[in-house]
Amino acid sequence: MAGRKRTGKSSPRATGEGTRPPDAEIARLTRLLGLMHEHGLAELEVGADGGVRLSKNGPAFAMHPMSSFAAAMPAASAPAPGAAATPAPAAKPSPAGEPFLSPMVGTLYRAPTPESKPFVMEGDSVKPETVICIIEAMKVMNEIKAERSGKIVQILVENGEAVEYGQPLFLIQRT
Repeated sequence: MAGRKRTGKSSPRATGEGTRPPDAEIARLTRLLGLMHEHGLAELEVGADGGVRLSKNGPAFAMHPMSSFAAAMPAASAPAPGAAATPAPAAKPSPAGEPFLSPMVGTLYRAPTPESKPFVMEGDSVKPETVICIIEAMKVMNEIKAERSGKIVQILVENGEAVEYGQPLFLIQRT
């Protein structure tokens, strides 16, 4: 420690100060902040050498959607207990079949096109590779397969109905 003098401040070279007049530095930062606002950028980092790094996915950008998502969750999850109670009684009257649960959130379609006949009807036999419906999620049509051999005992959802993850869609009796 002897011979070293610490003032608590960084040297002008380390902070980039002294290399430009203060007004020029403020003007530069103002231009950079304007560019950030114009292009929806969230993070600005000025290096010790004067280099600049702009980021679109900075902490401020990432935290905003999480805040709105968390605020929306109580409203979205409030109906869930009622919705969970509704399918359970539907599954109890028919002990002959096991519920086939939705693997994703989306819109269920029972046929490949509106004019086509449904993939499966009540009483149809299915194999693990049999397509039983389509679920549209984020504009992508996902073919849903039975994943087990059996017979469709009951269809629990209507064509075009919005479905939730884990919602019972069909009752399938294993064979």
